[in-house]
Amino acid sequence: MTRDESRRRSAGRPVKRVLSQERIVTAALAVISSGGYGALTMSALARRLGVAPSALYNHVESKQEVLRWLQDYAMSSVDVSGFSSLPWDEALREWARSYRNVFARHTPLIPVIAVLQVSGAPRTLAMYETVAAGLERAGWPANQIVPAIVALESFIYGSAYDAGAPADIFDTGTLAADSPHFTAAVQQQSGRAEGRAADTAFEAGLDALVTGLGSRAGLRAESGAA
Repeated sequence: MTRDESRRRSAGRPVKRVLSQERIVTAALAVISSGGYGALTMSALARRLGVAPSALYNHVESKQEVLRWLQDYAMSSVDVSGFSSLPWDEALREWARSYRNVFARHTPLIPVIAVLQVSGAPRTLAMYETVAAGLERAGWPANQIVPAIVALESFIYGSAYDAGAPADIFDTGTLAADSPHFTAAVQQQSGRAEGRAADTAFEAGLDALVTGLGSRAGLRAESGAA
């Protein structure tokens, strides 16, 4: 084979696409962000990556595995560092704020993450382990820890959606006369920036939950924030 023939043959070979977990997760996020969870299929993901579905299956077993990777991607960004140094109630608040901020940026993932099993998601389990260990060290009964996490997560997911809600979502418009008390309450919020109003509501709900859950567990707030 001559040098020119070798060069032509090399130039004609397709470029091999290397599919890492990071590339697959990034592409899956793009598919979900543009079309919602229902748009995430292995075929759509392969198209986004520019590969054949068969090539994608060489790197990931199933859509369920992609979802676990997405879960781990999001949960690994949630800050749990407070459980090593802060009072239990302030650690919970810091965790909840971080959790909400992460999912306010990734709201299309909420319907996926909220019902996905944690098995096979090591970084997600590491996050929960840190929270559970921190609460246990603070004296929480073991049977109160998971209910507290679930209650807080339910609130956090809703608050993540609320962070991106339009400022006039409660504008009663032509029905103001039919709802005078609610309309008056809404007007008390007028002039607040959208993000600030959502943040105020989040902090009020978070204080109520942390205080109430701590009371059910037989503990008082340690930080004095509640």
